[in-house]
Amino acid sequence: MKNTMNFSDEHIAYLKKLKRKKIIIFTARWVILAVILGLWELLTFYNVMDPFITSSPSRVIRTIGSLYESGELFTHVGITLGETLAGFFIAVVAGYSIAVILWSSETVRAVIEPYIVVLNSLPKIALGPLIIIWIGTDCTAIIFMTVIVAIILCIMNMLAGFLAVDPTKLTLMKAMGANRRMMLKKLVIPASMPSFMNTLKVAVGLAWIGSIMGEYIVSRAGLGYLIVYGGQIFKLDLVMTATFILCVLAGCMYGVVALIEKIVVKQF
Repeated sequence: MKNTMNFSDEHIAYLKKLKRKKIIIFTARWVILAVILGLWELLTFYNVMDPFITSSPSRVIRTIGSLYESGELFTHVGITLGETLAGFFIAVVAGYSIAVILWSSETVRAVIEPYIVVLNSLPKIALGPLIIIWIGTDCTAIIFMTVIVAIILCIMNMLAGFLAVDPTKLTLMKAMGANRRMMLKKLVIPASMPSFMNTLKVAVGLAWIGSIMGEYIVSRAGLGYLIVYGGQIFKLDLVMTATFILCVLAGCMYGVVALIEKIVVKQF
């Protein structure tokens, strides 16, 4: 390996250490999850915790099975996943575009930035009744809730990433005759790519929060609906099952973003 790849012994040792570290981290994550689930199952099995209140992994699996057999599982998952993805993409695209506009004009940024801060501080759940009146009671209202929860943070994170670009490089490009558009394309966007990937990671969590908040307020189907319905009829197995599925979906979505980050950041 040393002869073919021209790696030094120190570099090979470093790569092996890095690989071992990744294996340890991966293994530790799954061990922790297995311990949590195992303790949860044991404590409910021996009635240390009341399974009616806390449910258990085995009861969650049975509930998933019953939802699958009734044909409801993929219906509820599909509805919530679709709403979340739609709100996520709209929030990211709109937030990125607004951040570009704010970066391009210091005057516009100075005027708009206080309003963005105020909007970010608003409790979005309080807007629920207004959203129902303005938009209605279909999935559009839920997507709108998802967007307003995520978009402000997308704007603020991306704007911070744009403004963090080395001003010396911007001055140099300006001295060479580059306009704002050219500086944005050639320097600012590539340099702020790590901030963009961090924004995607933040937006993943906010999108799920927004969609579930929306389903709490107005929904006839979806995982948020199952949580509300299960709580109303004291069927807590259903509540825990919907929550578990949400965790799995959010984790998978975050994993996709992390994979994209590894591919994209290397290009810049």
